[in-house]
Parts: sequence; C-alpha cells; structure tokens
Amino acid sequence: MLDTIKSLFGLEKTDFADLVKKGAIIVDVRSKGEFSGGHIKNSINIPVDQLKNNLSRLKDKNKPIITCCASGMRSANAKSILANAGYTQVYNGGGWMSLNNKI
Repeated sequence: MLDTIKSLFGLEKTDFADLVKKGAIIVDVRSKGEFSGGHIKNSINIPVDQLKNNLSRLKDKNKPIITCCASGMRSANAKSILANAGYTQVYNGGGWMSLNNKI
C-alpha cells in the first residue's frame, strides 16, 4: 500500500535525469496560463482536463512519460489517466520546478 502511494505521488526513487537522457517526454499538465508563466524546456503542455482528448499527441505508449504540474496532485491524476489508457512507462515528476532541478 505504501509503495502504491509513493508511486502515485512520485515519491519513489526515480532517476528523472536518466529518463530524460533516454528520451522521456515531459508533459506539463497545468493550464496554458500557468505553463506560459514558466515551464521545463522542451516539455509539452496538455492541461489535465484536456488529457483524455489529446492522447494522440503521445503516440508511443511504450516511451517514458514524466508528468508534472505545480505541486504533484494534477500530475498524479495525469499519471493515472495515462496508465489507464495503456501507457506503460509513466512517472509522476511532481512539481515542475522541483522536477526541473532533478533533470
């Protein structure tokens, strides 16, 4: 149970820098306005409330995807949406500023 909670909220020990080096896609699920105020270089913005309708932007279901937002709550939700849609390597990166420091 604890491992599930850690995984859901991105607290597991994940080497995000290594995932990015291996070609992971960073999906920032904040609103367009939040994204325009600052974001991780080369990340793509798909607000969490629009994610289900934009899955076609994430073509390879086996490519690593790192979700991020402001605090980690929306990115946890996005991780669940992607996992339920068949994406096999989805990681919750938590808050975008913290994630940016890890990569």
